[in-house]
Amino acid sequence: MGYVHFLCYHFVMQYEVIDISGDVGIKAYGDTMAEAYANAVLGMYNLITDICKVDERESSTFDVSGDSAESVLVGCLNELIYRFDAHGFIGKRVKVTDVSDRGVRVRVHGEEFDPERHERRLLIKAATYHNIKVAQTEGTWQVEVIFDI
Repeated sequence: MGYVHFLCYHFVMQYEVIDISGDVGIKAYGDTMAEAYANAVLGMYNLITDICKVDERESSTFDVSGDSAESVLVGCLNELIYRFDAHGFIGKRVKVTDVSDRGVRVRVHGEEFDPERHERRLLIKAATYHNIKVAQTEGTWQVEVIFDI
């Protein structure tokens, strides 16, 4: 495949960064839609900080619904951006379940962002619908999302 595997201790993230003038995006892959969504989340978190340095001290679970696979993905990412902005929560491990074109359940393990221990990379404002893609091609799921920074 033409994508990068990013190894962080015991797990591999399958995504690549899309550099767009003034913004940034993630192209993530997986054998299932759930895996592709989880890799998009991990890719987004890795844009914010080096998640290899994040500990799994706490976790939270939430559901997102929408009217399409794309709106579910954007809703999921924006919920996690909100949790980072409002509560400082940064994830390291993500489990996506109950995936459909109408909803998803997400469990994120991580901790509160600590500027003493965590490198600050990009300030992500929101996931957008610009050039969004959720598709299965030749047995591999691929999602693409652009973030406002």
